[in-house]
Amino acid sequence: MTTDPIADYLTRVRNAVSAGHRVVELPASNLKKEITKILFDQGFVLSYKFEEKGPQGSIKIALKYDKLTKDPVIKKIERISKPGLRMYAASNEMPRVLNGLGIAIVSTSAGVMTGKQAQSQHVGGEVLCYVY
Repeated sequence: MTTDPIADYLTRVRNAVSAGHRVVELPASNLKKEITKILFDQGFVLSYKFEEKGPQGSIKIALKYDKLTKDPVIKKIERISKPGLRMYAASNEMPRVLNGLGIAIVSTSAGVMTGKQAQSQHVGGEVLCYVY
């Protein structure tokens, strides 16, 4: 049992990208599903599939690579808010990741969204991770 399932999710994706895998499979939860949808909508992953097998289910993510150079689209994915030190941001203090080229994934009262979406909806929340 992991104490931080979001860090485990990010680590599995990071390891699969660095190993050059095309697909990564990991245990599902509602928060992980929302993060996966955001990664797909923002163009960081090729596709995803939620499977309802076993008590928890799983998520299969097809990772995205550059066609010419074969470099991964996800250069870095890092956890910001940890169980020992939670990081929150107000709507007017949302972090800019890599001068706007990356995204911050934020858990708000209106659901999980990117930092830009949270800023436009004027809601703050817990900054889960940065992706670029």
